[in-house]
Amino acid sequence: MAGGRRRKRLHLSKIYSYTCGKSSFEEDHSQIGGPGFSRVVFCNEPGSPEVERRGYAGNYVRSTKYTAASFIPKSLFEQFRRVANFFFLVAGILSLTPLAPYGSISALLPLVLVIAATMVKEGIEDWGRKKQDIEVNNRKVKVHGGNGIFRQEEWRNLRVGDIVKVQKDEFFPADLLLLSSSYEDAICYVETMNLDGETNLKVKQGLEATSSTLHGDSDFRDFKAVVRCEDPNANLYAFVGSFEHEEQKLPLSIQQLLLRDSKLRNTEYIYGAVIFTGHDTKVIQNSTDPPSKRSTIERKMDKIVYLMFGVVFLIASIGSVIFGVETRDDKESGGKMERWYLRPDDSDIFFDPDRAPVAAIYHFLTAVMLYSNFIPISLYVSIEIVKVLQSIFINQDIHMYYEEADKPAHARTSNLNEELGQVHTILSDKTGTLTCNSMEFIKCSIAGTAYGRGVTEVERSMAARTGASLSDHDTEEDQENHDRVKIKGFNFKDERVMDGKWMMQPHSEVLQMFFRLLAICHTAIPEIDEENGKVSYEAESPDEAAFVVAARELGFEFFKRNQTSISVRELDLTSGQKVERVYSLLNILEFNSTRKRMSVIVRDEDGKLFLLSKGADSVMFKRLAKEGQQFEAKTREHVNEYADAGLRTLILAYRELDENEYIEFSKKFSDAKNSVSADRESLIDEITDEVERDLILLGATAVEDKLQNGVPGCIDKLAQAGIKIWVLTGDKMETAINIGFACSLLRQEMKQIIINLDTPEIISLEKSGGKDEIQMASRESVVKQIKEGMAQLDAASGATSEAFALIIDGKSLAYALKDDIKKKFLDLATRCASVICCRSTPKQKALVTRLVKTGTGKTTLAIGDGANDVGMLQEADIGVGISGVEGMQAVMSSDIAIAQFRYLERLLLVHGHWCYRRISSMICYFFYKNIAYGVTLFLYEAYASFSAQPAYNEWFLSLYNVFFSSLPVIALGVFDQDVSARFCFKFPLLYQEGVQNVLFSWRRIIGWMMNGVISALLIFFLCKESLKHQIFDTDGKTAGREILGGTMYTCVVWVVNLQMALSISYFTWIQHVVIWGSIGFWYVFLMIYGEITPSFSTDAYRVFLEALAPSLSFWLITLFVVICALIPYFAFKSIQMRFFPGYYQMIQWIRYEGRSNDPEFVDMVRQRSIRPTTVGFTARRAASVRRSGRFHDQIHNGLVAFQ
Repeated sequence: MAGGRRRKRLHLSKIYSYTCGKSSFEEDHSQIGGPGFSRVVFCNEPGSPEVERRGYAGNYVRSTKYTAASFIPKSLFEQFRRVANFFFLVAGILSLTPLAPYGSISALLPLVLVIAATMVKEGIEDWGRKKQDIEVNNRKVKVHGGNGIFRQEEWRNLRVGDIVKVQKDEFFPADLLLLSSSYEDAICYVETMNLDGETNLKVKQGLEATSSTLHGDSDFRDFKAVVRCEDPNANLYAFVGSFEHEEQKLPLSIQQLLLRDSKLRNTEYIYGAVIFTGHDTKVIQNSTDPPSKRSTIERKMDKIVYLMFGVVFLIASIGSVIFGVETRDDKESGGKMERWYLRPDDSDIFFDPDRAPVAAIYHFLTAVMLYSNFIPISLYVSIEIVKVLQSIFINQDIHMYYEEADKPAHARTSNLNEELGQVHTILSDKTGTLTCNSMEFIKCSIAGTAYGRGVTEVERSMAARTGASLSDHDTEEDQENHDRVKIKGFNFKDERVMDGKWMMQPHSEVLQMFFRLLAICHTAIPEIDEENGKVSYEAESPDEAAFVVAARELGFEFFKRNQTSISVRELDLTSGQKVERVYSLLNILEFNSTRKRMSVIVRDEDGKLFLLSKGADSVMFKRLAKEGQQFEAKTREHVNEYADAGLRTLILAYRELDENEYIEFSKKFSDAKNSVSADRESLIDEITDEVERDLILLGATAVEDKLQNGVPGCIDKLAQAGIKIWVLTGDKMETAINIGFACSLLRQEMKQIIINLDTPEIISLEKSGGKDEIQMASRESVVKQIKEGMAQLDAASGATSEAFALIIDGKSLAYALKDDIKKKFLDLATRCASVICCRSTPKQKALVTRLVKTGTGKTTLAIGDGANDVGMLQEADIGVGISGVEGMQAVMSSDIAIAQFRYLERLLLVHGHWCYRRISSMICYFFYKNIAYGVTLFLYEAYASFSAQPAYNEWFLSLYNVFFSSLPVIALGVFDQDVSARFCFKFPLLYQEGVQNVLFSWRRIIGWMMNGVISALLIFFLCKESLKHQIFDTDGKTAGREILGGTMYTCVVWVVNLQMALSISYFTWIQHVVIWGSIGFWYVFLMIYGEITPSFSTDAYRVFLEALAPSLSFWLITLFVVICALIPYFAFKSIQMRFFPGYYQMIQWIRYEGRSNDPEFVDMVRQRSIRPTTVGFTARRAASVRRSGRFHDQIHNGLVAFQ
């Protein structure tokens, strides 16, 4: 837009409580130029020598982990930080010496393959980040090139001091100083979702010194200015600087700074000067790597690897000692040499009887290399492959796809897949997580009269649990609401006020002011559809959107706003006709969590000044004037009723200001907001607090945040699975309790242990006592209530198994989390079936999560949807973000993202259970197959008097873990299912296998290791004894080392792969291919490798075609040994399944024997899930039947249903 446009002098600084305009530059900015405040920007002079000398960063950003130059060294460093990989590297280096029992190539090649595979994976992931960087850096923006001409330029080429022009719906390419915009007074609307996850728009404003002169492109021809400001830092919410232009020196604040990756909204364009570029921008400075999380199984796996290192060094030491002793005894004794074939009279250092200790040390190093096969070299890379594939299955699960919002599940990390199957406690936010965060205006109280006939979900739940029935009128209204066209944010029906009938009500002037306040007291932006003329709104929160929609539907349509006025079409009380009225908007006193209220000061067309305010009941009632309390008692009663119905309430009040009072307030307010001191915010709060008093009560609003679909059913299933559920919410206790009933976290017969500080003693102290006295009394009260709660639990634990619920408010929680009390609080909480923490702050949510995680030592999962849940998500073992309506901050900080709370059921009970079982079985099997293989090496070496002679060809040794046994275990980790998804839901207690870590306990791990030892013993001794002193072929030759080794190796390959086949519960064609393919590939490899020249294949040359294959005894021995080696495991599993079945085996009996239709047996198995101390509607129903003494009969008759 060219310059020359005339502008009105409108001062938005009078409206919003932020710094702008001609504020004074005082001692508060004296720090500029000192340490931390040394940045100097020459606007419109990016190429000046002074800028070049300072060497500011360019605007190119890089999020990749590696560069082309650093990829190989840095990636290798990352790989060899793993102790197993470092061990194999050392073994590979030693293989280059004469100590090696095999060739160096065969030792190094598997390590190279494993490291290369991992590096390729890292490279692919980093290339994805690189492509994203390329896309961002190549975005275009208009940059001033001189002479008032703006040209398109790539983001990466921007320099500090450049003047840029950003158009509507474009992202800001760097941190910009706002100079001018398409609006008067240089305001613009900014969306910061990429920074803080919030979708609401924020208002920014440039200085009057620039907005008055910079109207269009041509005005920048001769523009020059100098900005002196703070150095780059991570603080998104503060900025200190000064602006020097035409002999003016003005202070700058965060209100003039447009942050990179924010988006320009509802503003045609802005002009800005580049202040921070690239990695100096606040968003990049603020970005940190998410906390490193490792699963319990992964940490335990490291311990197993260390254990195996200990085993390797132990048996190497034992062998070396024996070898040293036998080498020393090789000396001639009576002219006889014990091991004459080693020529001890003419041997090198490795077998020299005169230097037996040195030979033993050398033997130790050789043995360590030989026994390195005990450590599965491909374990880590195989697990990484499996976890990535498991994550893909989670992402592609159609049952966790939310079609309405087109959002699938998204596993943002694959490190924690198995942890999903071990969750002990879920800590959940309420708003937007259990509920929709889609507010609907449903009831209100005006002038002491309650309006709105809608029935909430909580009220239905309350009616159901008390046995009461909803009135016919309520049911009819409900049907009527269902039949009429749905208006988003509005679910209100009351014939007394709809369609203008409110004018016939008593106190109609109060109703008029109430609806007018809803239409005016907000920061929403109207958007008019040009096709049909309908008005929609973009608001900072769902609550605010619901209020302006309600005002519109009740006859007060807000349809236009500019910087200093709000236009409303409203019903005139005198004429009964709709009229357009314009209210001058003088000030907006913004909402924050401390004030808990928002106000506006407006002047109507008659010149009267009004302060309109809405806020929480805890702060609004005490601000009422004596003459303004006429309806207080009734309003309080209605507010409590609304809280009981699970509704969110706000109090609406107003007062009329006189002109002198406003002039005095405006001066103080202007001085405070133009201050740049550290206590600026507290100054503003003090001044606004003075004017927001002596209010006249109008009434209260009540909006419903509906439960998400499937929440009660999901909580019921998770409770049956034995998972504890805590709710951490900022809502009032009454609202939280009733939501708890609605979603089955609480039930009627539950005993509630309530801890709060609303006792008469504390309340009186808060009015009269000192701060220390209040804290001491509050602490003592919390400790006393915790002890009383423990006493109730102890008294109930003897005779009956009652369910208890703990409910605690935020003030009490602050004391309960103190170091000397938190253990007692945790003991009490963990003994309760459900826990609800009300009025919790974000910090308290994170502290509670940390307490549960560290105090119980169990896996915790936090789930939330808003920026206030980020601390909780990062603190928990697993953070699950709900991609709801509060932006993407929670999702960006989460490990896994889902669209609805109900998907948590499938994520944990199905994917979590499967992943835990697969990874656990996979790791156990990995160590089984390596021990079975490694022990045969040890036994052969012992048989050969510990001479470090390997039983197998060097390439057999190297390729065992890479080709002949790895693919089946990867298939197990990706595809195996002990039971189907349907049975996971049908028998949720199966999930406890993971919580109790049944499948990865030391008992099971050692059991699998012992199974490997038994297999190795049977393979070695049966093969050795079968081939000993036997004629092996038609030529009458006996078996040599190469034939014994080839036969043993064949048996090992068969046994470990068939052991896998016995372990698998769910066969697919892929399992068949990899198991039989691995066995078949061994024979193919043996044939091909045996045909290579003897200098390479050594003792494997033609051993299969000429020695093994033609011999019938080879095939018979293989068959016999494989059967014998598998019998112990088969016998153990058969006895266990028949006499000591695990829970999953009982379910498999139901599945395989067709007993799923036998209600008596199925209910017997299911009943393990239902305990009276759990939560959920199934437990509630079962407890109710137990109380009636008819439980057995109803189970038998199928009247107690299990979903």
